[in-house]
Amino acid sequence: MTTWMTALAGGVMIGLAATLLLWLNGRVAGVSGILNGVLFPSTGDTAWRVAFIVGLVVAGGAYIAFVPDAPQPRDDFSRLGLLASGVLVGFGTRMSNGCTSGHGVCGIGRLSMRSLAAVLVFMLTAMATTFVVRHLWS
Repeated sequence: MTTWMTALAGGVMIGLAATLLLWLNGRVAGVSGILNGVLFPSTGDTAWRVAFIVGLVVAGGAYIAFVPDAPQPRDDFSRLGLLASGVLVGFGTRMSNGCTSGHGVCGIGRLSMRSLAAVLVFMLTAMATTFVVRHLWS
């Protein structure tokens, strides 16, 4: 399968999963919010969240395990850098009331101007960070 075909198939599956979660459960597929509900649970609202997170991990692992030419995770990152990045991303998702999946996939799909603004900020920040890390710190 060519790269654009796998990207298209992945996008269709993400969109379908987000649509089904909204239709069947009345919930937006924002991964940071789903994970937050697992870490700080409320009564009767945890099982579907755990299943969603486990599904993400299992699907990614299965893809790496069973697709012969699947891209492999990089192992040359600083552990401290990964920890700092994770904390900053978590802080950012709390500030914006959602992550790229919630705002980008679901919010823009619902024509939310707040989500459009959040995604623009996410993308501009990602581009600026990449420029700084690759060109100014290297």
